[in-house]
Amino acid sequence: MKKRALLSVSDKSGILDFAQELEKMGYELLSTGGTKKFLEENGVAITAVDEVTKFPEILGGRVKTLHPLVHGGLLAKHDDAEHQSQMAENGISPIDIVCVNLYPFRETIAKPDVTVEDAIENIDIGGPTMLRSAAKNHAYVTVIVDAADYAEVLTELQNEQSTTPETRRRLAAKVFRHTAAYDSYISNYLTDLTGEEYPDQLTLTYELSQTLRYGENPHQKAAFYRSPLGSNFSIANANQVHGKELSYNNIQDANAALQMIKEFKMPAAVAVKHMNPCGVGTGETIADAFGKAYEADSTSIFGGIVALNREVDADTAKQLATIFLEIIIAPSFSDEAIELLTQKKNIRLLTIPFDSKVRDKWNTVTVEGGLLIQQPDVFGYDDADIQVATERQPTEAEIEALKLGWNVVKHVKSNAIVVCNSEMTLGIGAGQMNRVGSAKIALDQAGSAAEGAVMASDAFFPMNDTVEAAAKAGIKAIIQPGGSKKDQDSIDKANEYGIAMVFTGIRHFKH
Repeated sequence: MKKRALLSVSDKSGILDFAQELEKMGYELLSTGGTKKFLEENGVAITAVDEVTKFPEILGGRVKTLHPLVHGGLLAKHDDAEHQSQMAENGISPIDIVCVNLYPFRETIAKPDVTVEDAIENIDIGGPTMLRSAAKNHAYVTVIVDAADYAEVLTELQNEQSTTPETRRRLAAKVFRHTAAYDSYISNYLTDLTGEEYPDQLTLTYELSQTLRYGENPHQKAAFYRSPLGSNFSIANANQVHGKELSYNNIQDANAALQMIKEFKMPAAVAVKHMNPCGVGTGETIADAFGKAYEADSTSIFGGIVALNREVDADTAKQLATIFLEIIIAPSFSDEAIELLTQKKNIRLLTIPFDSKVRDKWNTVTVEGGLLIQQPDVFGYDDADIQVATERQPTEAEIEALKLGWNVVKHVKSNAIVVCNSEMTLGIGAGQMNRVGSAKIALDQAGSAAEGAVMASDAFFPMNDTVEAAAKAGIKAIIQPGGSKKDQDSIDKANEYGIAMVFTGIRHFKH
């Protein structure tokens, strides 16, 4: 019996060559709609599916292949006597190869002006049904959903007259991954339309971006996956201009730097080590901003990641080139900056579209056996209901410094304390088991620069000991959420030392 292949693709990359080779091998080719027209126009002999089913395409093309004469040919076991008897009885011929890719639903909903009607019409029904039928029956049927697999299939057919069981199973697994991802786009799109925040089932899909040399440590295997519909303002969608591949730790640190630089509109630079900021600076120019970020902690920045929110020019590049950095992230690099920085073989240069307004709707964190989701923490100083709790009001200069501290402290691992002025961080205490411990680290790092500076805390003070430590170091204003049962103790201590203390009503834990 002549072998048959069913070809129906929306992405026609490579399909002509594939069809021509199958034709040379004696396959009867079945097709529908646009694929049939395309192949016929290029001289390939095609049998229309409606010639096989004796039933026309109807409902504007919504029903084409949903027919027993198609799915019987896909699902029949070739070595099952009862199946073969029923096929003969019903005039069904087997289909040996299925090559299908689906209506571009993901690409459709990614358009900013997409309508619900257009999205619905791009939900493929017949395609996934044929793919699933063929993939279920992969013991007998070769099913292809990716043009990248055409060459391997053709090679096996040419050499062995059949694909191997191993290849058919690998391709079937790929099909089910593909249809599962396709359905997840549809389910999430429709769920978003309903406004349901926490559906009873949550299905997320990611695509492999790269395998990594190792994870956090050399004995741990790792890979990096990206969300196809995720934010463009992300490390997952960064353009790497120069340098070797990113590592697992690079990606984590770079993401932390990027989330922090999002906080600033004026020229700003952020330096990160181990997912915590070690220095943040702002200025009139990006070179000035980086100079302050470097001055904030010239020791810890060594081997760190730097994010800048303006193009890296020659002046900034000269500063960056004097120290060892793993990664530099910016909207762009000038030609002079590229020439200077690429002299360092291993440094990674990444560009990201800072003008992108799209943010991911949820942050996700895996735990063993489960997944946590939460909204990103986008709450800033301007969103807070600012209350001055002390007798002394902060000065205008102190308010500017408090804003910077509040923008930074939300990105520091809890317990978090930031000491800063209006232009740069002076000391950062991160991840300690008690708040006064973080404060002591930040104040020790700031040293004499703490005199006249401000302090930011990610959560309330359970006791007045942090205020006491701040006062002795010369801190003049503090910003914190408030809300402790012992707030009055901290207020009284601040009043004792003439410190202005601002409550925001919102905490910024970061675990």
